[in-house]
Amino acid sequence: MKKLKGGDRRNWIFSYLKEQHAPVTGSELAKLANVSRQVIVNDVTLLKAANTPIMSTSQGYIVLPDKENTPYVQRKVACNHQSSHTEDELLALVDAGVTVENVTIEHPVYGEITSSIMVSNRHDVEMFLKKVRDTDAPFLLELTSGIHLHLLSASTEEILTRGISAIREKGYLMEE
Repeated sequence: MKKLKGGDRRNWIFSYLKEQHAPVTGSELAKLANVSRQVIVNDVTLLKAANTPIMSTSQGYIVLPDKENTPYVQRKVACNHQSSHTEDELLALVDAGVTVENVTIEHPVYGEITSSIMVSNRHDVEMFLKKVRDTDAPFLLELTSGIHLHLLSASTEEILTRGISAIREKGYLMEE
C-alpha cells in the first residue's frame, strides 16, 4: 500500500476496520499502512477523539456496531468467582450467544475501573485468555476478591436470558 498522510490514513483505517469481521491489531494495521504501530495508536486516538466508533479490545481494534440499526439488548450483571473460573464463565456466556463487552470492578482507591473484553465466541475467549497468560496480567476480579460486573449484549432478550441462566447455574451470578 502507498504510504498515506494523516487524515487519509485515518479514513483508510476506519474504512478498513468497518470491513473486517474480527479485531485487527495495531501491528497488522501498521504493516498494511506501511507505518509504525505507534502511528496507528496515535491515529486511532485521534479517531476516537472525533467520536468515531472504534474500540480497542484485547484482540485489536474494532468498529462498534450501529446499535440503532441492529437488534440489540444489554444488561449489566454482578458476578463473583475466582480467576480460575474465568474461562468457564466466559465460555458459558459466548456459547449461549452473548457478547461480554466489558468488566468493571469497584476499586477502594481508584473507584470504578472498566476494561473492554469484547468476546463473542470461543476463539475470542481463547485469544483474550492467551493475552492474559502471555502478559502475566492479573484479572481485575483479583483486586476485589472475585466480585465484578459484566456488561453483556445479545441480539435478543431470549439469548441474553439464556446466557445469564448459564452463569447462574454455575454459581457465578451474584443475586439478592
